Amino acid sequence: MPHTYDSLQIGDSFSINRVVTAEEVRLFAELSGDDNPIHVDEAYARTTRFGKPIVHGVYLLGIVSKVLGRDFPGHGSVAVNISCRFLRPVHVDSEITVEVRVAEKIEKHRHVRMRIFVYSGGKMALGGEATLIPPG
Repeated sequence: MPHTYDSLQIGDSFSINRVVTAEEVRLFAELSGDDNPIHVDEAYARTTRFGKPIVHGVYLLGIVSKVLGRDFPGHGSVAVNISCRFLRPVHVDSEITVEVRVAEKIEKHRHVRMRIFVYSGGKMALGGEATLIPPG
């Protein structure tokens, strides 16, 4: 059941854990056209400072978008602004935790400002915020 503007409270949060697979990264590279070898070429990635392929930062943001639009607040949410900083790389085939938290309710427009986070290996890999029109 989606959460509405009226039912959301400051501090409400939601998180999921999932593994970002090499196949997902390959498909994202194909769909977006971003086939930078740091993401899709293991031999090349071994020669870089990261030591192995890393997930596209924008793909991580896409997973955050899925959480906001499907999980919390849920179906019917519309993002009007998302901003973030990519703080550290996420290696392909690693588990991430996506967390979103209600930071502010903006009564004038009935929008909600959410803090967004992606963690990998217990460290924050992405941090930012999103402003949403919640469902209903």
